[in-house]
Amino acid sequence: MPSSLLDRQIGPFSVSAIGLGCMNLSHGYLPRPDAAAAERLLLHALDSGVTFFDTAALYGFGRNEELLGRTLMHRRREFTLASKCVLAEIDGKRGIDGSPQAIVRVLEHSLRRLRVDHIDLYYMHRLDPKVPLEESLGALVRAKEEGKIGAIGLSEMSAATIRRAHSMHPIAAVQTEYSPWTRNPEIAVLDACKELGIGFVAFSPLGRGLLAGNVGSQGVADGDIRADIPRFLPPHLAHNLALYERFQALAAEAGCTAAQLSLAWLLSKGGHIVPIPGTTNIAHLDEDLAALSLDLPDRLFADVDALFPAGAAAGARYSPAAQAQTGTETWPDEVLA
Repeated sequence: MPSSLLDRQIGPFSVSAIGLGCMNLSHGYLPRPDAAAAERLLLHALDSGVTFFDTAALYGFGRNEELLGRTLMHRRREFTLASKCVLAEIDGKRGIDGSPQAIVRVLEHSLRRLRVDHIDLYYMHRLDPKVPLEESLGALVRAKEEGKIGAIGLSEMSAATIRRAHSMHPIAAVQTEYSPWTRNPEIAVLDACKELGIGFVAFSPLGRGLLAGNVGSQGVADGDIRADIPRFLPPHLAHNLALYERFQALAAEAGCTAAQLSLAWLLSKGGHIVPIPGTTNIAHLDEDLAALSLDLPDRLFADVDALFPAGAAAGARYSPAAQAQTGTETWPDEVLA
């Protein structure tokens, strides 16, 4: 495994070609690791050459940032740190507030929890439809001028919004769900990012665990955020697991795992793409990083494309409430509920 992990460029940052999405160490998926296991995984990732760690104020309502703060910041110069605002805790619940006042408040809390005075890459986690983009973006530009953040990113926004934001101030990165079974960025966002020189960060690159073989016919536990996502519920789940079995067969024929094939497929889609798989398991992390050492034929990636055309996955990729907060383009006739 190369020590550089085949670095790619995200805005001004040179980062490992596979980063680490830290959400499920504190939030979202079940079961969650205890604190000691989460700390071991983060340090193992850093020791293995991962130099891009992604968190957010939303994750565990600050607990994920606290975890990174106490675990990694003694080695702060070794990695690029990304976090997010706008989508965060409001009165004990998930909510959106893109007002400048809220962005300033959330950023200050994040800096304190992370034990830093500067966050390298800071995203608007979602677009707040009640607040003009100029106002939200203006708060981030001021934070950059004050030295509190290094670059600005956007998450789950449309190509039109990305272009508009970039015309006001350079956007370093756009983060959106992207995997073989979620290909919405191919509608317009990937091309916009490539044209504008914006890095693209692919979250949930393993289909929220299903494309890694981590979801069975029983579905997921109550309390897991996927329990509200139609793709993980009957009758859609059985269809999607059948797709996974065909995907896993392609991987086995190529001598790799399904998770590795998913990551290699993503990396083949463009040099400006950096996947950030999340895991709570060190063995799975090592498996993900080993995807960088694979030499897979283009015909295999074409087979993946053929297996997962637009609309191949059954069910919506978000719950109705979460979909309402998402700006990424949808396919014609895409099911959204």
